Amino acid sequence: MRILITGGAGFIGSNFVRRALDGTLKGFSRVTVLDNLTYAGNLANLPEDGFEFVKGDICDGNLVNSLVSKNDAVLNFAAESHVDRSISNPKNFMLTNILGVQTLLNAVKSRADCKFLQISTDEVYGSLKSTSANEDSPLQPNSPYAASKAAADLVVRSYFRTYGMNVVITRSSNNYGPYQYPEKLIPLFVLNLIQGKKVPIYGNGTNIRDWIHVDDNCNAIYKVLMGGNAGETYNIGGGNEFSNLEVAEDIIRLMGFDNSKFEFVQDRAGHDFRYSVDASKIRNELKFVPCIEFASGLADTINWYQNNELWWGKIH
Repeated sequence: MRILITGGAGFIGSNFVRRALDGTLKGFSRVTVLDNLTYAGNLANLPEDGFEFVKGDICDGNLVNSLVSKNDAVLNFAAESHVDRSISNPKNFMLTNILGVQTLLNAVKSRADCKFLQISTDEVYGSLKSTSANEDSPLQPNSPYAASKAAADLVVRSYFRTYGMNVVITRSSNNYGPYQYPEKLIPLFVLNLIQGKKVPIYGNGTNIRDWIHVDDNCNAIYKVLMGGNAGETYNIGGGNEFSNLEVAEDIIRLMGFDNSKFEFVQDRAGHDFRYSVDASKIRNELKFVPCIEFASGLADTINWYQNNELWWGKIH
């Protein structure tokens, strides 16, 4: 299979590329990466060779058409993804996350034998008090970021219903692991502590997220690519629901500090309280179960940032 990975120099995309090239994920004869190298896209996230890299925008129809014509599947990791940035500048999120997806879909539409996989998020379901969202739960996004991803999911669905395209969607919980840009919670906390700063906690820190290691998410995406049915959506959950305060406490403890490193800050506007997905569909249909325990995955992630100052020192 020849695959085009958009956003492949970003966090999840680059981890997928690495696993595709080292043989962990098998069956790919050629890997092409398309990335616009905005602030979170970084060539240092990628291996030195073994793939073709193209710098460009997924909203560029001519470029996208030329690349899609040479591939058997398109995995769309490209997205503006940080909620805080979407609050201050929502336009970029609408352009990339919606128009970019529609541009990719138009290119794939001309290729009857090409599969399209949209990488989405559990945030499209909105804030949940106690239940877990399944793939048929209503989409109730509350941030501009989540709204842009929900809109893209509906565009993907419409292309399946209208044109009969081979499209699938994955919606994962919060990813963590190596090569994550240090604006997200775990790398931000780790790097703040490394540099002698405090850990900023929104509100009272009770907001809950489900965490999945990026390697587990890449394995799940691979299973959906290879075996997912056209028109279907698959939730990907880690089964690790913790409050932000609990995660901060774990990081502080693992790094040898105490709770004096907490700094409670003004809460994010429209901050969702809890995300949670029911991942029984992918478990039952595609036999995916995450295998990395949060405690060990978090320790390994902290260790990676501690040992890779050459990587984060250039961007943080």
